[in-house]
Amino acid sequence: MPTARAARASAPAATPTAPGDGGRFHSGPVDIALLTVAIAGVSLSAPLAAATVAPALAIAFWRNAMAVGALTPFALWRHRGELRGMGRRTALLSVGAGALLAVHFGAWLPSLHMTSVASSTALVTTTPIWTALLLRLRGHRPPALAWLGMGLAILGVVILTGVDLSASPRALLGDGLALLGGIAAAGYVLLGAEVRRSVSTTAYAYVCYTTTSVLLLLTCLVAGAELGGYSGTTWLRLAALTVTAQLLGHTLINRVVKGLGPSVTSTAILLETPGAALIAALWLGQMPPVAAYPALGVILGGLALVIMADGKGASNETG
Repeated sequence: MPTARAARASAPAATPTAPGDGGRFHSGPVDIALLTVAIAGVSLSAPLAAATVAPALAIAFWRNAMAVGALTPFALWRHRGELRGMGRRTALLSVGAGALLAVHFGAWLPSLHMTSVASSTALVTTTPIWTALLLRLRGHRPPALAWLGMGLAILGVVILTGVDLSASPRALLGDGLALLGGIAAAGYVLLGAEVRRSVSTTAYAYVCYTTTSVLLLLTCLVAGAELGGYSGTTWLRLAALTVTAQLLGHTLINRVVKGLGPSVTSTAILLETPGAALIAALWLGQMPPVAAYPALGVILGGLALVIMADGKGASNETG
């Protein structure tokens, strides 16, 4: 009996799950399936935004504000106690993630009108590199296989979009804004992974999106972006953008980052680029370039390497 009791005491404790998740562990295949849905959701972002007749900052505000409205009944009904009991550190991290998400939207979307779409896309999707560097600063050392996978995935994006950096001051400013959007997205993913260790997806997303909405609203007011007077079609597209890119996209990304980790999650987001190209071809009639197909294979290959590296790292830590 003492031996058995000592063995139980020395056994590693199970990683706690976030409140509201039913107290269950989430298997890899489930997280991968949810991530697939999330990537499909965010892939609709660019085509829907391109088809929506509204200022870029206003689109960013409304997709977050509408998401807050959709989450409010669930957050205040089922997660009221969790929101009230959220510690100061967790609340500050959630607000910080919302601020970084606002920077991401506020920098990237306007950059699409200042530089080429190819250049903006290539720069904003450098998120995995910044994620890995930030993790390195925190003491985490991604294995060489992970670096190789991230580099391969980003190469796939470059193959698809090309590198078209202009020397004009306006275009260079747009390139800088797109790069800032990629860096902000990395911080957003990392803070979300930290908060999701102890907070449910709904509670975290509610605080995060509320912060993003407030900051983007202030930005729209300062910039003079029109927030209303749209046609019925525009409002329907804003609603569709909220459901797909925000609720099914970003929210599910926040859901799976707890299990998959920030490196795998941020690398998988690179699939948004070929996903958006495919949707644009089917919906808007914009046929993707011939390079889209090999580029997709390169991105998937890079993502597979990152997942393999993450799995090996977990095995080594368990050992």
